[in-house]
Amino acid sequence: GRDATRAFASGDFSAAGLVDSVSGLSPAELLSIHSWLSFYQHNYEPVGKLVGRFYDENGAPTEALREVEAAIEEALKLQAESEQKQQQFPPCNSEWSSAKGTRFWCSRQSGGVHRAWAGVPRKLHRPGSRGSSCVCVRSSGPPWGQPGSAPHSDRGDLDHPHLEQYEGCHPLAEQCVLLT
Repeated sequence: GRDATRAFASGDFSAAGLVDSVSGLSPAELLSIHSWLSFYQHNYEPVGKLVGRFYDENGAPTEALREVEAAIEEALKLQAESEQKQQQFPPCNSEWSSAKGTRFWCSRQSGGVHRAWAGVPRKLHRPGSRGSSCVCVRSSGPPWGQPGSAPHSDRGDLDHPHLEQYEGCHPLAEQCVLLT
């Protein structure tokens, strides 16, 4: 047998890519390996372990396997954080035409995130990255993560420090048109 895990994640099925080293793979690539491994563990009966980078001659896990498992755990945490942020600030719907400019709008399903509120469009500036993206922001109730019983300003997440209102748009409008 031969371990070519890297090729599964990278798509490089050349001789250089058909190797067992997964160092340098992105968190998304590591998660694709994790998903693939979970599928096989769930659907197939194991017949043994391949001696090499991840298992020794006794079938015991190596330090390299523990390192990869730790990296996958970290990737799973990053994925969970990203999904939480997506729930807090789902992407806006948008369209552009030369005649009408850019229109951003929010609905209870925008960004593919189903929720009980529509929200209002805002620019989200992510620390450490350039530019901004349009997200839908809750405009009433307590801020994200704050229980409803705690005192709050009933402005949802409108006061979040990384948000900016679109110039020329009503602060509580569910859609915004920017003429460009």
